[in-house]
Amino acid sequence: MKTPRQNPPRAEDRKERLKAALKVNIARRKAQAAAKAKTTGQATTGQAAQTAPTQEAEDS
Repeated sequence: MKTPRQNPPRAEDRKERLKAALKVNIARRKAQAAAKAKTTGQATTGQAAQTAPTQEAEDS
């Protein structure tokens, strides 16, 4: 017969581990995207979306 666990894992501990893993995965994806952009010469995420306002918007 198995002996019962003394301290069963808590839901809070699991959530903390999942958050930490998510941060690591996001950081890895950002690093991969930056490396890919560097090798292909593309702008990194966010830079392409930042554009100056158009003349039409200023005329309104």
